[in-house]
This record gives sequence, C-alpha cells and structure tokens, in this order.
Amino acid sequence: MNRLRKLSSLFAAALLLLGACAVARADAGLLLEEPFGDFGAMNPTGHAAVYLNHVCADSPTHLRLCRPREIGVVISRYHRVDGYDWLAIPLIPYLYAVDNVDEIPSTATPRLERYLRERYRVKHLESIVPDDAKTEIPRGDWIQLIGASYDRRIWGFEVATTEHQDRAFIRRFNHRRNISHFNLFFNNCANFSQKVINFYYPHAIRRNFIADAGMMTPKQAAKSLVAYSRHHPQDDLRTFVIPQVPGAIHRSTPVDGVIEAVVKSKKYVVPLAWLNPYVAGTLVVVWLGDGRFHPNPGAQVYNPLVDWEPCEPASRNSLEPDVSSGFQETPADSQSSSPSMVNRR
Repeated sequence: MNRLRKLSSLFAAALLLLGACAVARADAGLLLEEPFGDFGAMNPTGHAAVYLNHVCADSPTHLRLCRPREIGVVISRYHRVDGYDWLAIPLIPYLYAVDNVDEIPSTATPRLERYLRERYRVKHLESIVPDDAKTEIPRGDWIQLIGASYDRRIWGFEVATTEHQDRAFIRRFNHRRNISHFNLFFNNCANFSQKVINFYYPHAIRRNFIADAGMMTPKQAAKSLVAYSRHHPQDDLRTFVIPQVPGAIHRSTPVDGVIEAVVKSKKYVVPLAWLNPYVAGTLVVVWLGDGRFHPNPGAQVYNPLVDWEPCEPASRNSLEPDVSSGFQETPADSQSSSPSMVNRR
C-alpha cells in the first residue's frame, strides 16, 4: 500500500509540475500504444492512433478546428463500432474516460475503469454504442475509444503542422465516406495512422516488407516517422510518453513488430527452430538487421491534461518516473546526466 500511495503521489505530482509551460503550435502526434490483455499477449503489435491538438470534433464523426481552451482529439480506426471507419474522441476522455481534468483518478482498478467508461458512454456515445438489453454494459471494441491510459502506456511522436493543413484535413475527412473496411492485416489502425500522418507529411510513413512481412504495424509507423524526421528537420519531431495510470490493472507490455513477435516468443520460435532451423535463423537475422526499434527511454513524460509545451529537463529530475522500466522513481544519482526531455531533429 505504501508503494501504491508513493506511485500515485508521483503520478499526480508529475502531471501538475509539467503543466507549467504553455504551447501555441499545432501538432500531429502518432501514438504508439502498448498491447495488453489476452489479445495483446497473442498479438503484441499494439495499437496506433493520431492526436491532433488543433483539430476538435462536434461528434465522433465530424471534425472542426478547436476553439480556445480546447486541446484536440485522438482519431483512429476501430473494428466493429457502429460500422464507422474512424472515430474522433477528445483527448482527456480518450485517455481517462472523464470530461474534466479534476475527475482523473490518481489510481485505477478494473471496477473503476468499467464505471468511468460506462458513465461516459451513456453521456456521450450512446448514439454509436447503444444499450444492450442482454448485458448491463454493452460488449465490443468500443471500450478502446475511452480510458486508454488505464490499460496501457502510450508513446508519442509529434510533428509540427499548420492551420492550413488542419483545415484541409478537416475538409477531406468530413466529406469522405466513413464506412468500415477494417482488416487486421491490410486495413488496420496502423494503416489509418499512416494515411493521417502522410496527409501532413507525404511519404513520411512506409511499410517494411522484410521485418513486418509487408504489413503496416504501429511500431513500423513510429520507426519510419523517426527515420523521416532525421532527413526532414522542418517537421520538428518531439517524443513523449504518457504513463499507464498506477493501480490494480495489469501493466501493458512492450510493442513488437511481426518478425520481432515471432523471434521473441518461445511458443513460436522454438517449434519453428525445431522444424526448420534455417528459417528460424533467417528470421533472427532479419529482425537484428532491419526490425529493431525502441522508443526513446528518455522521452518527456508529457502532460496530456492541458495543452502545454514540454518543460525543461530540470523540472523532470525530481518527479518524473523512469519510463523505461515501469513507474518507478528516477535514481537521484542520474539527475545530473538526465537526457534532454524534448527531442527535436
């Protein structure tokens, strides 16, 4: 209990401290979300979404420019949510399933998570997620729309945009047909995020035909965006991480690519090595040569609660958790050599 209270205090203090610097620039942020639960154990590729901090929504299916004090939406592709291809959810509900910052809990349990999601659904999403007479809470993939930070840690890769680009994006998506054609292999959330980011920066995100067998994965989307930024410094790439809320909910696990998931999983690679060691060895070489990518462990613990600029590294030293190994305190002896919190190229 003492450890849990300590983590809760650390989480709350980090959010308050990081809300010290205002931001005005427009951004598009690729969100690389870690896998969780039984499906995440079977398919550890995670989820991809895009946060647009100057684009808001009148409803989950109609976009507009943000008004003062609004902080944008998260837009992504989902499976089996009222037949829509994409849905846009305001940032705070997307992360915490609440309307206001002061409602965000410092710790979470599965019961609290279900309660907050159901309360938000009834208040805001009943038109696309109606009541189910057979169950108290409707089943389905709609739960991915809200409360993401209770289930997983989220890495962000943010690039600068302009109002002109945002207006063009809004026109395009408000006028295109929003009908689901979801396919786990070739028309998934990472494919959608690729289209959104490439709308702002053409050809920034590409598939990897070797390490991911031609599929677009969330990890490949992040990897290719980082690689693109090295050659296009004008996109002003920044990286950040949104920690999973402390509490009794199981922790999420690191994101893998396709070949990486096979190589790193004993239940796949051991039988494969027994059946054909040459194939198994080839996969290992492919992963080592072209499939490795890890989010920056020194990334800013970004404050998603308000529209803020990341603070300077000095603010991090006393309160920011070490995101590379879970929600833990940063060792005191590492403060003097702490990496830069804002990664710009």
